[in-house]
Amino acid sequence: MTKQKRYGVARPTVDDIRKGGFSTPWDAPMIPPFPFRFRNVEILTAYWRTDPEAMQFLAPPPLLATGDVACVHIYRMNDTEWLGPYGEANVMFGCELPGKAHGAYSPYLALSSDIGVAHGREIHGQPKKLALPTLELRGDLIVGNVARNGIDVITATMAYKQRACDPAQMKPWFDFTTNINLKAVDHINAAPAIRQLTSRKLADVSVHECWEGPCTVELRPNAQLPVFRLPVLEPLQGFYWKADFTLVPGEIIHDYMENTR
Repeated sequence: MTKQKRYGVARPTVDDIRKGGFSTPWDAPMIPPFPFRFRNVEILTAYWRTDPEAMQFLAPPPLLATGDVACVHIYRMNDTEWLGPYGEANVMFGCELPGKAHGAYSPYLALSSDIGVAHGREIHGQPKKLALPTLELRGDLIVGNVARNGIDVITATMAYKQRACDPAQMKPWFDFTTNINLKAVDHINAAPAIRQLTSRKLADVSVHECWEGPCTVELRPNAQLPVFRLPVLEPLQGFYWKADFTLVPGEIIHDYMENTR
């Protein structure tokens, strides 16, 4: 049976609605299906030593925080399928799910794309909020900033391209390439629908250049983006890098509801 079309758009069938990757409004879907590609991304990654007790407070049980170092990636997404250009910031620290997984947990994410906020929350369970992350080259300084509610919540800096490095050096304290998140979705009747720890890795990663150097990190309090809960005890290392990568499906590593169904 040929699908009914109007205005050049096919009306979905029941089977279409049941498929993975379906999004509403169906004639102008919000959420991109996997996979989709990020090209010419510029990233400032800044590490700092913080309070391990603060890290564990933010890690959902049974996830365990590891070490005493946090980082922020501040991205200038120059060319992203579906989303277009936008800014993003991901705050992370090392973690493990005993016997199952190691990686980096994200207690806070901020970005300037409504599509990115919706996709991150609906699919990955990432705690994304709308904000204004920017990455600028100011003379001999690389400046990453995250603003929300008119407050500069995060400011990170490092010197402009002084020491080239191997991209493998960018993970001295924990492996941030495996990103772990807490996904929480309710039914319309307020009953819990999804309670999971999810894990995802980027695919087809191509790093074009990578630079390292000392960094600075400044956090300012904001009740809607409380990154100040991971205090900067000592700024550590910064990395400025450019890359292409693809976002692909991840996996469920812990299901809180499996014993309640």
